[in-house]
Amino acid sequence: MLPRRFALCAAAALCAAGVVVAQGAVKLPKLVDLGSTTCLPCKQMEPILKELKTELAGVVDVVFINVYAQPEMARDFRIEVIPTQVFLGADGKELFRHEGFYAKSAILAKWRELGVAVPLPALPSVSRWNVPPDTRPRDTICYLCDGAVAPKTAVLVKTDKGEVRLCSPHCFLVMLSSYTGDCAPLEDKACVTDYKSGRPAPLRDASYLVVLNEETGRPFVMAFAKREAALSARRSVGGSILTYELLKACELATRCGFCDRAVYPQDAALVTAGGLHTYGCCSHCAMGVAARTGKDIEVHQPDALTGQMIVVKTLDGTIASLDPPTAVAWFGQRTKPDGKHASAGCFHQGFFVSVENLQQWLAAHPLETGELITIEKALADKMALSAEQIKKACKIGECAPK
Repeated sequence: MLPRRFALCAAAALCAAGVVVAQGAVKLPKLVDLGSTTCLPCKQMEPILKELKTELAGVVDVVFINVYAQPEMARDFRIEVIPTQVFLGADGKELFRHEGFYAKSAILAKWRELGVAVPLPALPSVSRWNVPPDTRPRDTICYLCDGAVAPKTAVLVKTDKGEVRLCSPHCFLVMLSSYTGDCAPLEDKACVTDYKSGRPAPLRDASYLVVLNEETGRPFVMAFAKREAALSARRSVGGSILTYELLKACELATRCGFCDRAVYPQDAALVTAGGLHTYGCCSHCAMGVAARTGKDIEVHQPDALTGQMIVVKTLDGTIASLDPPTAVAWFGQRTKPDGKHASAGCFHQGFFVSVENLQQWLAAHPLETGELITIEKALADKMALSAEQIKKACKIGECAPK
């Protein structure tokens, strides 16, 4: 908030110093940002104004006024809060104003709404809807992640609607964290694969050897029907032996801050919301933390192809900064029987530092369907959800095979 003297309203002098057009020059619409060099939202506007000044050259003049260095400008523009963005027509008349941080995409959209033909971002259209049929036998595909089911780590759940196969105890417990019904019957009907013999064993009765991958830190879980076999394996590979209940407690300890699904931190996006740290089980759920908490967030999400870190910061439900600015999102979708598109689930979403990286990733994943969207849209889609929709996000509801 400005000092009181800045809020005093004088006659609006919209042709003040700093926004005067040189005689003979073509008069353009103007975006005048009145702020300072010290307040947080003003600092967040700085890179946006710099980009707009370059991208809108010859279409819109972009002007910054430091109200502490030029207090008369604050009076002339009747400024009460900084930053304030004032949109002026080519004739100098005010068309619109906004107080506080204003996202780049929102500024461009407002100019288009006001009838000014600002250039659209040069983002190519990338989508894929028609893919070769998946010829893999259904019993070799994990119900949850669509990955291959390795015979030595497979989990089988027998339900009234058929058999559900998962690639690992981890995917079973992730499914359990997304389930809205009573989980006990699922656990009672689940069998893990004995890592030594390859034969099924009751989930609750098995012993679990957990070994951390030295390169990734990701746990690898092996189930054994007999504890003696787990002890023998530990002598060879190390690790810790856990009961099912202890394994479940460990696996369910870390959750997605949006959908509450269990995650491994090594696989998740790191999200900071209001000073608290949480995770996003996928790039899009990470953005959803802003919608669920109502707080500004900072997201650290690795590129799905290279692992290069993408950092997204939000302010008031919009993108405040994106590093690198070329980053884009892949919205994995499936086509329903009625021809409409729906989300393909968290395992099919991703952020990429560039369109080129996305295209390379698609070449390596020929069965993925969906479309490229901006990260601004990924956030906007989540912010548009109702509280009830957020509550139901990513929930399975019932254990039924595909």
